[in-house]
Amino acid sequence: METFKAFRVEEVEGKFVSSIQDMPFQELEENEVLIKVSYSSLNFKDALSFAGNKGVTRNFPHTPGIDAAGVISESKSDKFKVGEEVLVTSYDLGMNTNGGFAEYVKVPANWVVKLPENLSKKEAMIIGTAGLTAGMSVLRLVETVKPEDGTIVVSGATGGVGSLSIMILNKLGYKVAAITGKETEKQYLLDLGATEVILRKDFEELKNRPLLKPEFAGAIDTVGGVILENIIKSVNPLGVVTACGNAASIKLELTVFPFILRGVSLIGIDSQNYPMNYREQVWSKFAKEWKLNYLQNNPAIITMNELSEKLNLMLKGQLKGRTVLELA
Repeated sequence: METFKAFRVEEVEGKFVSSIQDMPFQELEENEVLIKVSYSSLNFKDALSFAGNKGVTRNFPHTPGIDAAGVISESKSDKFKVGEEVLVTSYDLGMNTNGGFAEYVKVPANWVVKLPENLSKKEAMIIGTAGLTAGMSVLRLVETVKPEDGTIVVSGATGGVGSLSIMILNKLGYKVAAITGKETEKQYLLDLGATEVILRKDFEELKNRPLLKPEFAGAIDTVGGVILENIIKSVNPLGVVTACGNAASIKLELTVFPFILRGVSLIGIDSQNYPMNYREQVWSKFAKEWKLNYLQNNPAIITMNELSEKLNLMLKGQLKGRTVLELA
């Protein structure tokens, strides 16, 4: 083959348009691999790139897709052989490097993880960057907070990171309170493993005091803003809060009281450049002790022709759970 199909975003007269195009193969450089992509998945960064956000993708035309799972088709790395099943998540994939919304993707070998045994390529993309972020958050949280310490609260609960966090925590025996702005999704969250559902409008109405009544042993926050502020104020002494998102706001208006009077720890989660040894640890857990019924998360399986529609819905906050792009 001389070309392959890719979902391309172009800037035309100040507007960003998408289409499926035939793309030529490029020669591999040293320590690069070519992956025949079986599955990718949709993340908010993909939606931003699709919309032409220059903070995510500087130059267009471009192929989004910050996740990819497939098979090594060609290798110029001693680490990988042709035919090996692999996955790539985050780094610069799909941002300023052409990403996984294509039949083939060329990437540096040091971005690539061998697919663990007992984990399929499809399962890996149901997890994707969202699941990797959830896994990192849980990994840091459970270092300190144990199931007997009390309830863990998860914000943005119907999103990819939130829903997978609930599933992992439930698997590990934690009680989980889920915060959501979607009143119609209460049963969905209970089915995932949440023991309590808190409506965002109620949680945001909490009074603006330096400390609130302690209610939670720990938290995984995916949205930032007032929600994160109120979570930190509501965590038990020596509780742990992980933060990985800023969809609500990049601002955090707090006193130091939660940290010095209750000893609360705030841990930032950066999935984009997370060290490889920790990535491999998280992926191994997904294949073993964190092995989940991923279909419980009701992933939507789509084709390349449906990408524009789903990305637009994601921009409007109208997708729940995970959406997986099938290419093979």
